Amino acid sequence: MSMLEQSSELSAREPACPACAKRVAGGCEGTGAGGHADTAPPESARERVNRRWTEILQETRVAQTGVQILFGFLLSVAFTQPFRELGTFDRTVYVLTVVLGAAATASLIAPVSIHRFLSGQRMKDEVVEAASRLMICGMVLLALTIGCTLLLILHVVVPGLLAELLVGAVMLWFVLCWYVLPLRLRRRASRRSAGEEES
Repeated sequence: MSMLEQSSELSAREPACPACAKRVAGGCEGTGAGGHADTAPPESARERVNRRWTEILQETRVAQTGVQILFGFLLSVAFTQPFRELGTFDRTVYVLTVVLGAAATASLIAPVSIHRFLSGQRMKDEVVEAASRLMICGMVLLALTIGCTLLLILHVVVPGLLAELLVGAVMLWFVLCWYVLPLRLRRRASRRSAGEEES
């Protein structure tokens, strides 16, 4: 068999890229990053809502783990000996922190309860929308719970105004990471999409 015939036989065995009909060893290079991503069929409304629900469940698991550990720590503090020596300000911060932690726990677990009550009612769009809003609310409450916990701890450890300044700096970092950065990325993507539509 000649080399030309061998090459033809090998290329016939290679999988063809559905986008460009090329037969290349290991598939078309267009199937990787920067390839034929635009040729993939768009997801249906049902596929989109299922994907969003799966993403919300994964995000909820991460957030629930954090808030449950923190809430368990806060509940145990009240039964320790040093807690009885806290002043009025520290006790007030503690009560506020526990209430915020309980509210965050309720918000982050609520999507599971809503889904269980409405399962089979053909209301997945509404469930996903409500779960998304509750997740955002729960994340705000979780950030406030963490801030109050830091204030409670640092107020005991660090004297004076330094505790409040440290908590303020940490909360500013939370705002930047959790809210400002996503909004900035969304705005940048919107501008890029608008530029692509104009061109």
